[in-house]
Amino acid sequence: MPENILIAIAWPYANAEIHVGNITGSHLPGDIVARYHRLNGDNVLMITGTDSHGTPVTIAADKEGVPVETVYKKYHEGFIELFQQIGISYDLYTSTHTENHFKVSQSIFLALKENGFLFTKVEEQWYSPAAGKFLPDRYVEGTCYICGDDNARSDQCDKCGNVLEPAKLINPRSKVDGSTPELRDTEHFYIDLSKLEPDVKDFLRARASHMRDTVLGESLGKIEAEGLKPRPITRDLDWGIPVPVKKWEGKCLYVWFEAVIGYLSAPIEWSQLTGDKNAWKKWWADPSARQFHFIGKDNIFFHTSLWPAELMGVGEKFAEIFNGEKGVKLTLPYDVPANQFMNLQGDKISGSRNWAVWGRDALTRYDPDALRYYLTVNMPESKDSDWDWNEFVARNNGELVATWGNLANRVLSFAYKHWEGFVPAIDESALRPADLSLLSAIDEGFNTVGELYNTVKLRDALRESLRLATEVNRYLDANAPWTAIKTDRDAAALTIFTALKAIDSLKVLLAPVLPFTSAKLHSFFGYEALLFGEQYTETATDSLGEHTVLRYRAGQTASQLFWKPSSLKPGHALNQPGPLFKKLEEKVIEEEMARLGK
Repeated sequence: MPENILIAIAWPYANAEIHVGNITGSHLPGDIVARYHRLNGDNVLMITGTDSHGTPVTIAADKEGVPVETVYKKYHEGFIELFQQIGISYDLYTSTHTENHFKVSQSIFLALKENGFLFTKVEEQWYSPAAGKFLPDRYVEGTCYICGDDNARSDQCDKCGNVLEPAKLINPRSKVDGSTPELRDTEHFYIDLSKLEPDVKDFLRARASHMRDTVLGESLGKIEAEGLKPRPITRDLDWGIPVPVKKWEGKCLYVWFEAVIGYLSAPIEWSQLTGDKNAWKKWWADPSARQFHFIGKDNIFFHTSLWPAELMGVGEKFAEIFNGEKGVKLTLPYDVPANQFMNLQGDKISGSRNWAVWGRDALTRYDPDALRYYLTVNMPESKDSDWDWNEFVARNNGELVATWGNLANRVLSFAYKHWEGFVPAIDESALRPADLSLLSAIDEGFNTVGELYNTVKLRDALRESLRLATEVNRYLDANAPWTAIKTDRDAAALTIFTALKAIDSLKVLLAPVLPFTSAKLHSFFGYEALLFGEQYTETATDSLGEHTVLRYRAGQTASQLFWKPSSLKPGHALNQPGPLFKKLEEKVIEEEMARLGK
């Protein structure tokens, strides 16, 4: 039976270009898993959007001297362009600045309030006398009172990873003008996470069999050591989602609280765009649905503890407030396969120092599958990894071009030439033990590689697929059809048919990682049904104005599933083949290193 699979990916802040660390941290792994499940016939919904309300966005607007909406839309459009170019196949890529997201977020807030999980409290918050207003937490930096790092934000320290109490920050300074802020009283809503702590612990323990150790250690370990404490969910802001309570004008929902709600609001928006307003329930009201949340390690605790607590706290009240429907209980996340960080040439990626490989920039010089391949084989699944230009060129030329690309091109080209554009018309009952053994090993790959994709072990899935490609190369070396064609055409035909059938299967095993070249290879084989659908944009309009959304149109039907061994038949017509990948010159290493730090 097809599964309902929700792929929810971290919402990027609209304040900077996306670099390779962001791509391999969440967007690419989510896309690979989504593509696998689509090939397997599951009901996939892959969503995220631009986080347009965070203080990083308002800081960027202040620096540029333009309205916040101008900044958010600029980056939003750039993100959509990047995802189209590199093939991150969102069913919906939207924004938090939509009427729908406002309504869903406010409904979550009201549901928590009615269920007794919110309370108000007067607290001290940093106020800038120079600016005449309260400062958002990310506008205030200083020394972490836990680890002593001098660049901690008032709400979180990236150095030690701890969530901070803003009033405890040492030597605070305004990020805007460097002035010293002062603490003043202000009233805010808090979510009482302590009431939900037992349920969150049970949630995490129930997922211990499939969640990564790094994720469980960061979440369950922290709860058991520190407990879940009440956290503020509103802030004194003029850009964001208004608190839906009378006499609370001038305050908005805290971005950490409302941005994750996008994992619910985006499916609801997608449902509205498709004309089936209840379609979102396949992923959000079905207890058997599997939700995967792809994020970086700096957001683990929010997604494994705070977000599930929000969902538990609303119970069935959300749908009742949102659309008057009773009895709808929201589904909890199944897995949060958070990646670690990708560094660059042994040093932490830094946008301010231009120590980064920017996504859109890299795509002006390299094909998308070349980037996707290296980012997958080097994905920081269990520990930090490192982008190294020497390794990028070596892997591209030695693995992508020589092992896989050359295999596919030389076999297809040889078959196209010597059998006049057709698969050799052999008698399949004449296949030899070596032929059957290879095809059996490739066929088994659909189980082994499929299970690796299913359990989000993407590096292993790619490694196993390449190992099988190597087995085909060894098979060809042993049977040498290039010379056999001169003396034993029938034997050469058996070998080429076997190799073609194996390559046809390998194309599918590699398709989640290499969608562009796999689709190209699929066309070389002469198939009409598409491996994947197409991405497209459209303009959505609501009371907040227009916003561009990226969408995905399926390319196959349930009767055209591809996650199965090749059914290639003798005599099948082929199309003119060609190279799949480009060999890179060694000089690009020096050229790319020269671009860094400028």
